[in-house]
Amino acid sequence: MSRQISDLKVILQQLIVEQGNLLSQLEAQYAAMKKFDIKTMLEVGHDQEATRLRLISLEHKRRALVRQIAAGAKLNEEPSITRIMELFPPYASDFENLRGQLRALASKISQRANMATKLSAAVLGHLNTAVRLVAGAIERAGIYTRSGGPKVASRIGVMDAVG
Repeated sequence: MSRQISDLKVILQQLIVEQGNLLSQLEAQYAAMKKFDIKTMLEVGHDQEATRLRLISLEHKRRALVRQIAAGAKLNEEPSITRIMELFPPYASDFENLRGQLRALASKISQRANMATKLSAAVLGHLNTAVRLVAGAIERAGIYTRSGGPKVASRIGVMDAVG
């Protein structure tokens, strides 16, 4: 059982490293978004996807290992880290430390992702407004007055009707 516990500690440490990588990538993406650096945003996006795949792989390993620990402890459900700390008190301080680090990173990642989402929404809102203005100008194409307003023809000529 101690082998599985030490393997779980290693996987949690790897999760912390990958979460840290994801946080730094999110910060780089946010900085690139503020500068409108498309090349950097694409590169960081690819890096983030690779990190997410590694995180998913580590999470699957962690779940499989926790299921093995649960089976060894004759538990019916998948135990949380808190429950594992209760079952194995000598390792409780290590797991408490790892859990705290994971929670702190998850909180920072959530905040940074939320900020990037808000920035993206603002940029898309501005682009939407620009497209609507251009579409409106195209819709009312014709002759414009000196003040910039469209001039409506008083009658449609034969050439205009034929098109």
